[in-house]
Amino acid sequence: MVGRLGGFCARYRWVTIVLWIVLLAGVASAATLAGGRANADLTVPGTGAQTGADLASRAFPTGNGLNGQVVVTGAAGAVDAAADKKLIKAAVADLRTLPHMAAVQDPYAAGGEISADRSTAIIGLTYNLGPDEVTRATWRHLEDVMAPVAAAPGLTVAYTGTPAAQEENTGRDISEGLGILAAIIILLVAFGTALAVVAPMVSALVGLSLGLMSIHLASSWLSISSIGPILATMIGLGVGIDYAVFIVNRHREELRAGRTVAEAIPLALGNAGRAVLVAGLTVAIALLGLVVAGIPTVTMLGITAAIAVLTAILAALTLLPAMLAVIGPRVLRRRDRDAAPLPTTAGPDRIASGVWGRWARLVGHHPIPFLVLAIAILAVLTVPLLSLQLGQVDAGSDPPGSPTRVAYDTLADKFGPGFNGPIELVLSPYADEAGAKQVAAALAKEPGVATVTPPMINQRQEVTLITLIPTSAPTADATQALVTRLPAAVQQTTGPGVGVYATGVTAGLLDLSDRIAERLPFFIGAVILLSFLLLLIEFRSIFVPLKAAVMNVLSIGAAYGAIVAIFEWGWGARYIGVPESVQIEAYVPMMMFAILFGLSMDYEVFLISRIREEHLRGATTLESVEIGLSYTARVITAAALIMITVFLSFVLTDDVVVKMFGIGLAVAVLVDATIVRLMLVPSTMVLLGEANWWLPGWLDRLLPGEKRA
Repeated sequence: MVGRLGGFCARYRWVTIVLWIVLLAGVASAATLAGGRANADLTVPGTGAQTGADLASRAFPTGNGLNGQVVVTGAAGAVDAAADKKLIKAAVADLRTLPHMAAVQDPYAAGGEISADRSTAIIGLTYNLGPDEVTRATWRHLEDVMAPVAAAPGLTVAYTGTPAAQEENTGRDISEGLGILAAIIILLVAFGTALAVVAPMVSALVGLSLGLMSIHLASSWLSISSIGPILATMIGLGVGIDYAVFIVNRHREELRAGRTVAEAIPLALGNAGRAVLVAGLTVAIALLGLVVAGIPTVTMLGITAAIAVLTAILAALTLLPAMLAVIGPRVLRRRDRDAAPLPTTAGPDRIASGVWGRWARLVGHHPIPFLVLAIAILAVLTVPLLSLQLGQVDAGSDPPGSPTRVAYDTLADKFGPGFNGPIELVLSPYADEAGAKQVAAALAKEPGVATVTPPMINQRQEVTLITLIPTSAPTADATQALVTRLPAAVQQTTGPGVGVYATGVTAGLLDLSDRIAERLPFFIGAVILLSFLLLLIEFRSIFVPLKAAVMNVLSIGAAYGAIVAIFEWGWGARYIGVPESVQIEAYVPMMMFAILFGLSMDYEVFLISRIREEHLRGATTLESVEIGLSYTARVITAAALIMITVFLSFVLTDDVVVKMFGIGLAVAVLVDATIVRLMLVPSTMVLLGEANWWLPGWLDRLLPGEKRA
């Protein structure tokens, strides 16, 4: 079917290209008219922190709950100097006139916050906006109002909150451009002709464009995280180039075997294109498996990445064959077009010449040493995984000197390390004023509590809110332990029948970590099961999908080990713009498993498809492994290099979480394309022999597709 589709698109090449142009224009227009926006909202329904946040927002509404701060700092006593005080109060008045500004807290008024040395004043902001409604104009208005204060001698202005964070994340970078440039160079070296580079690059970029526009369109009715399009770009660009490269490489092989362009395209799509379809669907299934997590934002990240993968598949299977038909035999170098046709019959003479042919023979004839060596390397790389600690990455991990980092450091220095992560305790049903004061007094005596604000009580809804500042930083273990024990401690004062919920950013991320730890086994099981079934149907073998699942988990373990060693242990972190060690963001391992399990299947499917093809031609297991490895090793290596450079290019961004994804994905692909595909898979297949293709007769009859003879 895939081969026929490729042949159809090749015959009607110009119609196919025009249809793609119309499709892109239509989706782009719809996305622009819909006006969707990504956001940074992270909710975990059903947790104590989310329940408390919902109760507090209903009882004490403040706009749509979007808050921020302007931090003005100078020398000791600066904010009390007449000239500076006048500027700050004028700015407060002007801030109240800004569009969508619900409330502004004057630092000099009752309840205002000024540091003990009178060097720092905090202007509290509450917007009548949700996170997805913030625009660049929101930031520009804020910055314009504060410009006179920022220009005053001796004063510094910094910001916290969504507008400032989104402004930093929208800064243009060169990561995508560098990834594309590296891919072009690698393809030129691998294929030796510019026209062979144009086809996969255009296919990948068009597929990515359609994917990003589709995500933008979907964001008009789905709550898509602001990191979603970044992640989709990273994955969509990588797999888009890889899928196109595998098809173009197989097309070139068919041409070198003496076939015409019209014959080669359907054959290439029928073999490599089918592998692309299976591999891509496996990636998409793994990403969509994130729905098991029960965390809407994480689910949306999976959906956005899956959209990018699916559009990459669509471009590779339809637009690419049309482009190959337009390019014709010029996809080969002149000397390859003039060379004698390659052999097409099975046998030892089918093993490719050169370094990869010699490597295939070496592994095929010495499977046990390579098997032991591969397992030993993977075990060593996985060791740091034992130290994995899930946590949160906050503004304290932003680049030094950025407005949000300056604000974070200033607040921690002037008001204490826990000021950046206040804990809110919500009591419901509870409206006892005297009892609430008693609770607040008890909280003030708790170890690890710096200050406690007076209780806020909504008598009608019977909700009480008490905010406290811990003595330790938001990411500290002591703060997380405090969040865990406080509800039970408060319950002793309120008595039974009162719900006590710890909420706020720290409590929310702690609940997120707990939810992920709870759901991760089910998620991993679901992804492995679905992928196993897909490969079982495709290869009609028990051991091939089972072996693939085990080996993919090994390569993922190595990737986890890398991010722990770099980000937690700090090995080389400063060279990638992370000056201090940070915790691993709670949802990163789950997202990485989905992405990496799918991507690992890519190379597995491409390699096994070629080995199985040779085996069906009549080659022995050893011959089919050696032939398949010799023909795919070169293109797998080139494709892996492209994907690695694309992923590593995203390390140049300022976002620490994006850096984690970039490093983890790059390491996983490197390990998978070398240790696993070049050593572990061929050695195990040689040792298993004909058992590789064993399938019980009853199961063969149950599975859809072509039955065995």
